[in-house]
Amino acid sequence: MKEILVDEVAAKKYKRKSIIAFIVFFALIALAWTGWKWLVNQPRDNGIRGGIQKPLRKVLDLNEEVYSGLYSTKHLIKEYPRSAAAKKARVNGDVGLGPDLFDPAAWRLQIVKAGGDTLFLTLDDIKKLPKIDVVFNFKCIEGWSQITWWSGVRFSELAKKYGLDVETQMKYIGMNTPDEQYYVGVDMPSMMQPQTILCYELNGKPLPMNQGYPLRLIIPVKYGVKHLKRIGTISFSNTRPPDYWAEKGYDYYTGL
Repeated sequence: MKEILVDEVAAKKYKRKSIIAFIVFFALIALAWTGWKWLVNQPRDNGIRGGIQKPLRKVLDLNEEVYSGLYSTKHLIKEYPRSAAAKKARVNGDVGLGPDLFDPAAWRLQIVKAGGDTLFLTLDDIKKLPKIDVVFNFKCIEGWSQITWWSGVRFSELAKKYGLDVETQMKYIGMNTPDEQYYVGVDMPSMMQPQTILCYELNGKPLPMNQGYPLRLIIPVKYGVKHLKRIGTISFSNTRPPDYWAEKGYDYYTGL
């Protein structure tokens, strides 16, 4: 008789716990559904930072504040020997690499200074600066990575050579392809990092067309979306310049 009573008590406890578990489960589903409906109906941020709901953008902005607050130009990305580099580098997108408005013979790097004057540099002008190699693990937001070998000149040295002291004190740099179809905005501390280069060689040879010939950005502290291929124009700003993927809802900072 005593065993029967114990079994009945245990059964009642199990039943009560099961009911509570189902109530909590369905309550969480209702809460998640309500939260999702609220989120998707929130206004989206517009303009150069458009694409996603404002609450999500606030979270990304908070991430940027934390990471940029901790960032130092002395932070170096791990480098590898040339022998570790892939013989054939993957291409992470081709927006901005169309033939329209691009004549290799007429190409000049245009650097718009703070006062409005524009520098026009040929590839030979750029090659007069000290050449460095950067062999690192290129990371794409699509989920793949690859060790690649790039060569060019430090952006910080080019800025020093051409007297861009005022410009490099500004918060951001903007870059566009010649056809203006692809564009990025980058925080200045990341641009001044010593591994950030204006790159004109891949695996010891001139950049292929699909890798941004004649000049591209290599910025190892960022994901691949910031490594703009075929730089046409560089400008400076204290406000965020337009950014192709940020407009589509991605993180503006995209730091590693």
